[in-house]
Amino acid sequence: MKFDELDEKMRLYETAHDLVVLPEMYMVARIDGRGFTRLTKETHAFEAPFDERFRDYMIATTQHLMNCGFHVVYGYTQSDEISLLFDFNEAAFSRKLRKYHSILAGEASAKFSMLLGSVAAFDCRISQFPHERLVVDYFRWRNEDAYRNALEAHCYWRLRKDGYSRNEATQRLSGASAADKNELLFSYGVNFNDLPQWQKRGTGIYWAEVEKEGFNVKTQEAVTVKRRQLYSNTELPIKDAYSEFVQQFVQKTAL
Repeated sequence: MKFDELDEKMRLYETAHDLVVLPEMYMVARIDGRGFTRLTKETHAFEAPFDERFRDYMIATTQHLMNCGFHVVYGYTQSDEISLLFDFNEAAFSRKLRKYHSILAGEASAKFSMLLGSVAAFDCRISQFPHERLVVDYFRWRNEDAYRNALEAHCYWRLRKDGYSRNEATQRLSGASAADKNELLFSYGVNFNDLPQWQKRGTGIYWAEVEKEGFNVKTQEAVTVKRRQLYSNTELPIKDAYSEFVQQFVQKTAL
């Protein structure tokens, strides 16, 4: 069998089950850390429940993904997860899902591993939404999840540092309401509302124009120039205000 015939035959098997994102569907990627509980609490012992160094690694990884060949208009990260909103007209790799899954998971794993100095792995999935409202709801969901997880994590680690075992701390929080958890933290002298916003709501990353001071060599004068660069917002709004905040990026994708 000639090579051309063999190549055609094998590529048929390789691509026969390719799935693609249909036109006029919004794409959102979610990239999650694999085995990060052990990685961050045992292997590398980041500060619990939140560590600024880990946060910065996740932000840097998100920024890397927004610069690796896809047109991403908004990135969001909380805990060990990243969400990316693609431009509505994104057509890279003919919108083949296997390409997005493999490239994004691989790029995230490589970037984070380089920052960490040891092996870390991410997986990836793509959500497809038929209209804007669902895209906004997705990011609102992840924003609310960050709040819920932060409250749980602060309570759990307060108990652990107070001598509770893993099982005891878990049982102590089982079935507790948000009000109960806030009261628990308050008994330790912690007001959850006063904790950093990035811990409770995550971080949004998006493109913004910033003014920078430059120097015109020809005129020998200082000048102000505008540059488009990624901006990390660690003070995101909440609830309906956050939905409105995300809406502006969703609208940009369809322009």
